[in-house]
Amino acid sequence: MADFDVIVLGSGPGGYVTAIRSSQLGFKTAIIEKESLGGVCLNWGCIPTKALLKSAQVFEYLKHAEEYGLKAENIDKDFDGVVKRSRKVADDMSKGVQFLMKKNKIEVLKGYGTLKAGKKVAVKGEDGKETEYTAKHIIIATGARSRELPSLKQDGKKIIGYREAMTLEKQPKKMIVVGSGAIGIEFAYFYNSMGTEVTVVEYLPNIVPVEDEDISKQLERSFKKAGVKIMTASEVTKVDTSGDGVKATVKTSKGEEVLEADIVLSAVGIKSNIENIGLEDLGIKTDKDKIVVDDFYQTNVPGYYAIGDVTPGQALAHVASAEGILCVEKIADMHVEPLDYGNIPGCTYCMPEVASVGLTEKQAKDKGLDIKIGKFPFSASGKAKASGTPDGFVKVIFDAKYGEWLGCHMIGAGVTDMIAEAVVARKLETTGHEILKAVHPHPTMSEAVMEAVAAAYDEVIHL
Repeated sequence: MADFDVIVLGSGPGGYVTAIRSSQLGFKTAIIEKESLGGVCLNWGCIPTKALLKSAQVFEYLKHAEEYGLKAENIDKDFDGVVKRSRKVADDMSKGVQFLMKKNKIEVLKGYGTLKAGKKVAVKGEDGKETEYTAKHIIIATGARSRELPSLKQDGKKIIGYREAMTLEKQPKKMIVVGSGAIGIEFAYFYNSMGTEVTVVEYLPNIVPVEDEDISKQLERSFKKAGVKIMTASEVTKVDTSGDGVKATVKTSKGEEVLEADIVLSAVGIKSNIENIGLEDLGIKTDKDKIVVDDFYQTNVPGYYAIGDVTPGQALAHVASAEGILCVEKIADMHVEPLDYGNIPGCTYCMPEVASVGLTEKQAKDKGLDIKIGKFPFSASGKAKASGTPDGFVKVIFDAKYGEWLGCHMIGAGVTDMIAEAVVARKLETTGHEILKAVHPHPTMSEAVMEAVAAAYDEVIHL
C-alpha cells in the first residue's frame, strides 16, 4: 500500500491549498517543503510586499495630512521598522498555514523532494538523510524564482532580486528598477514613497505592458508626478559594480545613457523551479521552461501532476490555488470544468492600484470585434474626491452585437478589491444592460463600474 493518497511537492499558494482540498476530499495527504510553509508568495512575495506597500501608503497619508484638514508634524519613517513589520506579517501568516496543516491532518515532510519512478518521492532532510514515500498521486507545485538576465547577474548586494528588496538593512538613496511588471512597479512605488530616488527601466514601449494601453499611460503619468523617472523602450546592457554603487548602461532610442545608483533591482520576470526535481529521469515532458499538462494538470506520466508557476497558465497565486483545487477534484472523480484562463484577474498593488480582467482594447480590435467602450474617471466620483484619491478611471469593453463583457480595466484607489465584480459578471455571462440595471451603492468607488458601463451605452449620468 502507498504511504499516502496524495503527495504535494511545494507549499506555496498552489501547494498548500491543493493539500487542504485533497484532505477535505478524504485523501490521506502529505506536503513537502524545503523552506517555510506558504512558499514564496506568503513568505517573500504577495503578503510581505503588501505589508510594505501599506506602510508606504500610510506614510504618504501622513505627509499629506494638511489636505485632509489635519496637522502632523515632524513626519519620518523608520525603514528598519517597516521591514520588521513586513516580516512579522509574513511569519504570522506562515504560522497560520502550519495551523491549517494540523487542522486538516496533513503530514508536513520537511526537506528537498525529488520525484522517483513508481509514484515515489525522495525527501532529503537537513540532516542529509533521505526517506522515500509513495503516493497514488503526486502533484508538483514547486513554483518559480526571480529570473536572471545575462547582463544583470544578481549578487544579492548591488544587483538584487525581490527577496533582497524586501529585507534591505539600509534604505538606498538611489535605485534602478529593471522591469515594470507587477513586482518592479510595486517596489518602485514603495521605495519612491519612502524617499528613494527611483528610475524604472522597461524594455517594451509601455510600463505594466500586459495592461490596456490607457492604463499604462495613466500609471506612467501618476508615477512621474510622484517623482519616479520612467524609461520605456530601454534596455540595461551592462552594470558596473566595481565602485561604491552601481553604474548601469542603458540603451535607449536616443543612444546610450549611464545611470548611477546604490542598487539595481532586477524584476524581469520569473524562472520556473523545474530543475533537479527528477523530471528528466521520469520522462515528464517540458516545453519552454514549463511542465506540459492536460486540462486537469495531468502530465504525460500517469500519477504525476503539475500546477502553478511550473505550468503554462498565468504565474499568479490565485491561479495556482484554482488549478490545485481543480486537479484534486478531478482525481476525486468530481464533475469539474477546465479553468477559463481568459477570465483571470490581474492586480498590481502600487498607488494608484491597477486591476484588470479579459481583453484589452487592442486585443479586442485585433480579433476584429465590433466593440463599445466606456470610461469613467474617478475625478467625477464623489467617494474618490472625498477620499482624496481622484486619480484613475474604470474602462469597460463590450461586444457591440451581443453585449458580452469582453474586458474591464481599472486604475485607482482600491480597484484590486473592485475587479471581482467584473470577474463574476463575466463568469455568469452578464451583459452590459444587466450591469446597468444592478443598483450600485452610493457613494462608493464601485459606482464607477456602473457609470463606465453607462458611458459605453451612452447613458452615463455623472459626466
